[in-house]
Amino acid sequence: MEQFKIPAGYHSDLNLHDTQVAIKTVKDFFQQTLAQKLNLLRVSAPVFVAPSSGLNDNLNGVERPVSFDIKGMNENAEIVHSLAKWKRYALKKYGFSHGEGLYTDMIAIRRDEDIDNIHSIYVDQWDWEKVITKEERTMETLINTVRSIYSVLRKTEKYMAVQYDYIEEILPKEIAFVSTQELVDMYPDCTPKEREYKIVKEKGAVFLMQVGKTLTDGQRHDGRAPDYDDWELNGDILVYYPVLDIALELSSMGIRVDEETLDLQLTEAGCNDRRDLPFQKAVLNKELPYSIGGGIGQSRICMFFLRKAHIGEVHASLWPEEVLAEARENGVNLL
Repeated sequence: MEQFKIPAGYHSDLNLHDTQVAIKTVKDFFQQTLAQKLNLLRVSAPVFVAPSSGLNDNLNGVERPVSFDIKGMNENAEIVHSLAKWKRYALKKYGFSHGEGLYTDMIAIRRDEDIDNIHSIYVDQWDWEKVITKEERTMETLINTVRSIYSVLRKTEKYMAVQYDYIEEILPKEIAFVSTQELVDMYPDCTPKEREYKIVKEKGAVFLMQVGKTLTDGQRHDGRAPDYDDWELNGDILVYYPVLDIALELSSMGIRVDEETLDLQLTEAGCNDRRDLPFQKAVLNKELPYSIGGGIGQSRICMFFLRKAHIGEVHASLWPEEVLAEARENGVNLL
């Protein structure tokens, strides 16, 4: 567990009751605006899947999913890490057409998470996915989609600033686009997280592109599973968060692998054993629609727009006793 940090002079401008009202205000406005902007329909989604389906997100490949047995069934179920793969399957199963997409409330338990002010073992996000053509698998499509999502973030901030006097608009008018390789070239002596902080502190909001690929220093900026995002056409939306003086990731997204990219990335990642799983076979056999999609952190969004110091102020989770004690002593109300 990383250290729990309380910013000097921090206090919440909302009590517990009013925080609940504000959380609903943020979520209602953001998801409705996002659905309109990207042409998305809300759908129901699973909390758990069968391991043999290959549908669970493997994240960095080392996190252990929460697993449990089910009466009368021969296979355990796994609580999802995310719905990155399931969503693409759902686009086909639910009959979505080109230019249409879905979004859903995704709830996960990440038992191996290093918890701190912005990380919890409880994860909630809006998972979304949209049908595109193979010809639309381009950087232009990715950039235009990022700009659309960023415009929703800015509209939400403007809306919340009207609803609550203590909230000021801090997001810049435009989001900057920077690749992970460009960051290495700019800050060769820094760690990946230090690079993120430097660029986001300068720009205010950044879409950090091409996460997962090997860079010229022989390292990856961050881990990314090889079987959902195209490592050349993905990225993270990062914003500068002055309450904690950090680069705060609000969304991870990308154009999804096609048959050629999946073949290459499975080989590069040493994950050729996944080729026989149902989802991966469907992609390789061109049985699923081409798509773009991502996840947008619900609690991260609420934390940012309500200017909270700890993610536990906007969702209920479990925390070590020392964190609970320090929070109580400093007036930080964890749910």
